[in-house]
Amino acid sequence: MAAFTAREPAPLRLLALGNEILGDDAFAILVARRVAELVPDRIDVVCSSAAGFHLLDDVIGAARLLVVDIVQTGRAPAGTVYVVREHDVHVVSGSSPHYTGLFEMLAVARQLCLEAPLEVLILAVEAADCLTVGGGMHEAVRAAIPQVADLIATATESADPLAAIEMQLKNVD
Repeated sequence: MAAFTAREPAPLRLLALGNEILGDDAFAILVARRVAELVPDRIDVVCSSAAGFHLLDDVIGAARLLVVDIVQTGRAPAGTVYVVREHDVHVVSGSSPHYTGLFEMLAVARQLCLEAPLEVLILAVEAADCLTVGGGMHEAVRAAIPQVADLIATATESADPLAAIEMQLKNVD
C-alpha cells in the first residue's frame, strides 16, 4: 500500500464531463484535449464520464475548478455558451445516493475537510442531442469547441482565470 502524501492543490483544474459515444456529449472531452495541447503547463486537465461518488476524486486537490459540460435546456440554439458560478445553481437533491452529482460531491469534499476547490465555474454549451449512442455532434456544438478552448487557454494567462472567462463571455453578450 502506497503512503498518501499531501500535495499543493493545482491552481486551476479543468474538469471535462462527457461521453464520447453520445453525440454532443463529447464536447467537453474535445475541448479538454485542445486545451491540453494549447497550454499543457498552465492547467490541470481531467476528463471524466463519471457520476456520483466517482466524481469526488475529480474535484479534490484543485484550488479552482473549471467544469466544462453540455446542457440541454431547449431555450437557446445549439452551441450557445453559458457561464455559471457554483453558488448561482440551486441544487435539488436526489432521493438516493445514486443520484448524486457534481454539487453534492463538492459539498461532501468540504464536509470531510478535503482539498475542495474554493471557486467553481461551469462553462456549459447548449446541446442538440446528448442521448443518441454513436450519434454525430451537431455542427454548432462542434463549432464551439475551438471558441471555448481558446477562451480557456487565454484565461490561463490571467491571475484570476475564472474571472477572466466570465468577463470575456459577458463582453460577447
